[in-house]
Amino acid sequence: MTEMAVSSSPEATPEEEKMAIRDISMSSESQTKEGDIFYLITQRWWQDWLEYVNQNQAAITNDGSSSDRPDSIGLNNLKRPSAIDNSDLIYEAESENSTVGIELHDTLVEGTDYILLPQEVWNQLYLWYGGGPTLARKVINSGLSQTELAVEVYPLHLQLHLMPKGDKSTIRISKKETVGELHRRACEIFCLNSERVWIWDYYGRRKHALMNDMGKTLDDANIQMDQDILVEVVGNSDAALGGCLSSVQENGSADKEATLVLVEPSKSSFSIAGGLSASKGVSRNCNSQSSQFQNLTSPGRESDNTYGISGVTTRGSSCGLTGLLNLGNTCFMNSAIQCLVHTPEFARYFREDYHEINWQNPLGMVGELALAFGDLLRKLWAPGRTPVAPRPFKAKLARFAPQFSGYNQHDSQELLAFLLDGLHEDLNRVKHKPYIKSRDADGRPDEEVADEYWANHIARNDSIIVDVFQGQYKSTLVCPVCNKISVTFDPFMYLSLPLQSTITRTMTVTVFTCDGSALPSACTVTVPKQGRYRDLIQAISNACSLKHNEKLLLAEIRGHLIHRFLEDPLVSLSSIKDDDHLAAYKIPKFVKNTKFLHLVHRREERETGNVKSTMGWRPYGTPLVSPVSCDEIITRGDIQSMVHTMLSPMLRTESVGHPDISDTNTSLPASDPSLTTSTTEACTDSNMEDSVHRDGGSLKSATLTKLALQLVDENNACIDLSVGEDKAVKLSSSRSILVFIDWSGKLLKNYDTHYLENLPEVFRIGPVMKKARNEPLSLYTCLEAFLREEPLVPEDMWYCPQCKERRQASKKLDLWRLPEVLVIHLKRFSYSRSLKHKLETFVNFPIRDFDLTNYVANKSSPRRLLYELYALTNHYGGMGSGHYTAHIKLLDENRWYNFDDSHISPINEEDVKLGAAYVLFYKRVKTDDASLSNGAQSSAGHNIYSRR
Repeated sequence: MTEMAVSSSPEATPEEEKMAIRDISMSSESQTKEGDIFYLITQRWWQDWLEYVNQNQAAITNDGSSSDRPDSIGLNNLKRPSAIDNSDLIYEAESENSTVGIELHDTLVEGTDYILLPQEVWNQLYLWYGGGPTLARKVINSGLSQTELAVEVYPLHLQLHLMPKGDKSTIRISKKETVGELHRRACEIFCLNSERVWIWDYYGRRKHALMNDMGKTLDDANIQMDQDILVEVVGNSDAALGGCLSSVQENGSADKEATLVLVEPSKSSFSIAGGLSASKGVSRNCNSQSSQFQNLTSPGRESDNTYGISGVTTRGSSCGLTGLLNLGNTCFMNSAIQCLVHTPEFARYFREDYHEINWQNPLGMVGELALAFGDLLRKLWAPGRTPVAPRPFKAKLARFAPQFSGYNQHDSQELLAFLLDGLHEDLNRVKHKPYIKSRDADGRPDEEVADEYWANHIARNDSIIVDVFQGQYKSTLVCPVCNKISVTFDPFMYLSLPLQSTITRTMTVTVFTCDGSALPSACTVTVPKQGRYRDLIQAISNACSLKHNEKLLLAEIRGHLIHRFLEDPLVSLSSIKDDDHLAAYKIPKFVKNTKFLHLVHRREERETGNVKSTMGWRPYGTPLVSPVSCDEIITRGDIQSMVHTMLSPMLRTESVGHPDISDTNTSLPASDPSLTTSTTEACTDSNMEDSVHRDGGSLKSATLTKLALQLVDENNACIDLSVGEDKAVKLSSSRSILVFIDWSGKLLKNYDTHYLENLPEVFRIGPVMKKARNEPLSLYTCLEAFLREEPLVPEDMWYCPQCKERRQASKKLDLWRLPEVLVIHLKRFSYSRSLKHKLETFVNFPIRDFDLTNYVANKSSPRRLLYELYALTNHYGGMGSGHYTAHIKLLDENRWYNFDDSHISPINEEDVKLGAAYVLFYKRVKTDDASLSNGAQSSAGHNIYSRR
């Protein structure tokens, strides 16, 4: 893929090449602007060139004298590098198709795999050395203020879906391009009449929003890397489709994706190493890497940093990756500050010129805390990676909060609470707080009372802290004597969730597969007694090592039939009795538009108590379940094949005649009591698969035998599926497809069906069962414990206005209004007069899709309330002697980092969840409807997001 080399310059010396590149760099990088072109060059070749042009300097010692060491001989005889070869940065071309451009490897790291050169530098090197391929990228504006320059190395990669034709294509396009340009190129790719085409944000493969603002950039439209875009032909689709579509289809594009790659800036806004360096290390300054030019200065001249400053950010060196020095047990403060400064709304607010300081607020710190925090935040977001010493901020903190003075370890959450309160008072927009007396609900609608309380709160408290962090509780008190109900709506800044030991319950569920990969196996797990269906499903999933592309379908079995599916994740486990029988079916997670085939087993039985009664087919055993796609025509033969697959693990080896596996290894006697009610701590795939299944693909030898299958149609009539193999099956309109399999004596000789019999109860009182491992405590469980109704402690007795007495009322909290950023404090520390204790409980908290929809009592909005984790603090060790760190996701990079005081290192997302997690920061995710900020109000006045 290397391009033809051009003639090099006439015998330039290494020193002349170095000085020429240095001079070009000095003039070009200082003038970098939006739209300029930079070029990728492989780090390997670049390093060879640097060593070549610096070879004479490398042979000189620090004192300026020549070295006569043997290992220095030959340093000035390094060969001139060969042609530039960027082939290690790109994928090999997969097609001769001219529309397929050059694709970069998607895991390249600047400074390790490549550097970026200004256009003039690249042109000169290319003139001397030739080679290639040429990899050009543009400079764009980026950052929170859209004033920082960045080279877009990876353009947006979008998947285009043409409807109704169903064709697909991929496209590379800058996030700074407009919706109109995307519309034009989509029409060009599919040869469409642009007037008859709509394009949709097709996030999650469903119509998220019609993209009809042609002047808006894709960045402003929130289009993400690898997102789907729906190209919809409206009106007369035949007229809209151009004549070239048929030629595209002839090339197989309906099945094979065509790719249009444009040399344009990219989604990732990671950018350039603007300078040149022979050093193996990677400078990580947010400005251009002037250090890379230091080895290009002339001998004897002191390196200066006055040139090569372009303000173009570098990949891997995004602003915000600056540590805080530990001043002595200040890790508690550093971790909390890093989480706050990486809250997007906070960062944007303090990096701009804010003018809302309340100098006269007697509850504030005369603006000094806000100014000190703002100054510290700007230092942490400024270009440069040198750790910051937070001494000025620590001094202000000690002045206004003496409890945090000195250099002892403190509670990070307590500091966070003080800091949020203090910043709120310093930045409160309300200069004169009115006195307002809240009224009791007195039977008024909750929406009316809640809005009244919130309006009263905002009348006295209005700041960026309220905008971002504050929500609202509904608090209900009930007098145990007169049943007086008092409802109030109070603001909150964070949720403090308890981690107290939960009473657990042991439950046994039998797991079945639909793909014939394993025999049925019973799982015994431990779940919270007051838990929900989702706790049970999660516990079984963990015990069975469920794959990422699988999910469990939980069902209650009664009378050898599926009585009900247990699908609502929030239903209490108390609805499941100990003598119930549960089955969990492993099914594919991502299959859409499906029905479920219920395979019900029957055998011939005579009715008891009637000697003259005839034999009849009666259900027995446990039904099996398999998904059936509704997008394809299903024949009787297809159902035969599905059932054979489902039953394949129970196929006796001798029925296939496999010579290598003995009967004793593959078929255990049904009388073995250990198999009939087996309970295990974790499900494992059995090795007792039939030999045909293990051979993979040889199952057809077994499917030659037609099974006695009966399909129940919509009229409750049975259709024999053992004949007419090619006949299509009409699927019923219901969600389930009921199929009976009649087990004759002959068929039972071929299959060991005892695995389907004697389904164990959820819990059987008897011999002590093997103790199951404890499952992690779910964050949802902690939230439910926090919201659960419970009596007040005697010290917090409530004065009942009706009884005129202090009563130990019952209290119930509900979430009513949620903030933009939800802070959750896990109560790991408990205190008493003589004892301080830390709970080391591992809490399983979601990183994405933290769904609070069903926990909010205000149901006026139909939108789902989803949150995504972006930061958390961790506490390691015991009380008073532990250590705090923070895990933070840089949203622009979509990458997690560990902030350990001055040390910052990248981490994988799967490493974010630790038993040390202490304070969690969740950001609200925009849902389908237009997202409202915490400062907006719905027309009805009852919006759960609204600030006023």
